[in-house]
Amino acid sequence: MQPLVIDGEVHACPTCGAYRDWIVLCMRDDSVWLRCRAGHQVQEPRLDAAWYNRNSGPIDRWHPTLEDGLHHLGH
Repeated sequence: MQPLVIDGEVHACPTCGAYRDWIVLCMRDDSVWLRCRAGHQVQEPRLDAAWYNRNSGPIDRWHPTLEDGLHHLGH
């Protein structure tokens, strides 16, 4: 449950201010989406598939939609 640090700053949800316990999903177009514990979702343009593979990957499955990826993870 470490905070998510991007470019040296702790990233907080723009809606609720949460800064821990993120779900991080990399989409087929290399975009990275974040979902906080409260269910707020946001694309993070500073992250890409290369970042995901270094920190969370490697990518092992593609989902057609963000919702499908979240469902796969039980959300």
